[in-house]
Amino acid sequence: MKLLLLGATGLVGRHVLELALADPRVTAVIAPSRRPLPERPRLAAPIVDFSALPQDPSIWAADAVICALGTTLKQAGSRERFRPVDHDYVLDIARLAKANGARTFVLNSAKGADVSSVFFYSRVKGETERDIAALGYESTVLVRPGLIDGARAEPRPLEAWAGRVLSLLKPVLPRSARANPPEAIARAMLEAACSAKPGLTVVASQDLL
Repeated sequence: MKLLLLGATGLVGRHVLELALADPRVTAVIAPSRRPLPERPRLAAPIVDFSALPQDPSIWAADAVICALGTTLKQAGSRERFRPVDHDYVLDIARLAKANGARTFVLNSAKGADVSSVFFYSRVKGETERDIAALGYESTVLVRPGLIDGARAEPRPLEAWAGRVLSLLKPVLPRSARANPPEAIARAMLEAACSAKPGLTVVASQDLL
């Protein structure tokens, strides 16, 4: 399987990349990125501007897509800057990949994603899910983690504090309320890409532990 991986430099994407390159089912990984990635066997990492995507089929032709691309409102700086990253870039790439033969799309979304949510973040995530599903991939998988507990390149003090609290409370918390390890999310996404279950599948946070 040839895999197109988006967001390979992020917390979840880094784990997907390592797992994919070690998986014999994956023959090649294409990981478009804004900054260079270390050279690895079976990895192609073209530098792209996500706001002006190149149309070169060699970048987008793959059997399956794993999308771990995303930002936060704090990182983006405003709602106007957040939406293009978490919705527009994702949808534009999904269209390109499907036009170049991809049959499976696995999206790292978020718990609470809902087009009718009163929360902007959850509403945009819901709109992205809706619009990806409407593209008609043979296999569409929506992965919905809650709080992702892991070391990030950029500091997120509130998330780190919340992760520590949830870790302490883990023995008494229901599975649906626990933090999700990035490794578990990555494993679920890669397995979904490789298995390519027909239709629409939703993977809930309690299944990402």
